[in-house]
Amino acid sequence: MRRFLSIVLLLLATCGALQGQGKYSNEFLSLGLGARGLGLSNTMCALADDVTAAYWNPAGLTRMDKRYQLALMHAEYFAGIAKYDYGGLAYKIDSNQSVAFSYIRFGVDNIMNTTQLIDDQGNVDYDRITYFSAADNAFLLSYAYAFPQVPGLSVGANAKIIHRKIGQFARSWGFGMDFGLQFNRKGWQAGLLLRDGTSTFNAWRFSLSEDVIAVFEETGNEIPENDLELTVPALLLGGAKTVHFGKGFHGTFALGLDCTFDGKRNSLVKSKFINIDPHFGMEFDYKRIVALRAGIGNFQSEPDFDGNKKTTLQVNFGIGVNIKNVVSIDYAFTDLGNLSIAQYSHIVSLKVAIDKFKK
Repeated sequence: MRRFLSIVLLLLATCGALQGQGKYSNEFLSLGLGARGLGLSNTMCALADDVTAAYWNPAGLTRMDKRYQLALMHAEYFAGIAKYDYGGLAYKIDSNQSVAFSYIRFGVDNIMNTTQLIDDQGNVDYDRITYFSAADNAFLLSYAYAFPQVPGLSVGANAKIIHRKIGQFARSWGFGMDFGLQFNRKGWQAGLLLRDGTSTFNAWRFSLSEDVIAVFEETGNEIPENDLELTVPALLLGGAKTVHFGKGFHGTFALGLDCTFDGKRNSLVKSKFINIDPHFGMEFDYKRIVALRAGIGNFQSEPDFDGNKKTTLQVNFGIGVNIKNVVSIDYAFTDLGNLSIAQYSHIVSLKVAIDKFKK
């Protein structure tokens, strides 16, 4: 345990050293995942206790109530232009250990390639238009361990492989790790996730034909070169409290703090070293059968037409239905970004949990 905490603190200390080197890379892994988490405005660092914990906080995998869990999600943003998909499998080895595999894809398909639209004679030929996809893919392998000596304490880690592709023009492979911790006792829950704790490195390789390079030069665009993209660590903190109202009614209230160290975020708390983005969520359920959810987050400081700054926020809503503690269907009404930029989207996710397969 001491060794794990020492590693976490050492990796956190590297955030300051890496400050200024990070870029906005792999941002698709910061969107959130699963309709329950999105409805609660991503306040899942402390709450995650099922297969989706592999994304929110791998330490939560030890709290799964069934041995096998499968989860699926499909979402569309910007009027269906962008597709966001997720699939996850989790297996509880014993009372102390769990593993999971997750796949996440965010992509825009059927993008027109017009670089060959005009032939050698200067004629416009629409038959020369081709199509390509720009897609980000992530593969997560997760492991979690609960300490029997300290009830309620668990740790976990993700090893993730990133593959990003822009048609036949560019692609990259990357690797990184996340480290998480959870503690639960008497209705109180706390969580910590060091996302990209090792930093995540994406090695880009570009394959541009001479014709494409000529188009870049004629239009005054910079010709990209092979490069290494770095995602610096981010620290996610969470806390939650579950209250029993009696007669099967429960309420859960959660807080999340996303701490970044790249110095480039328009968050509620800003400084040269650290930016903090808070978000809040609450959930009310009846006998774990049906649940109503709401959350607020994405606090932004925006200037108006007069140059005066104002603070805006994003409100999310959701509902969930649990059928015989086997099938869970969740819905969220949420927004990818700021209210005034991206339209709200309908998110639906499905989870199946069983203890054993019938012969």
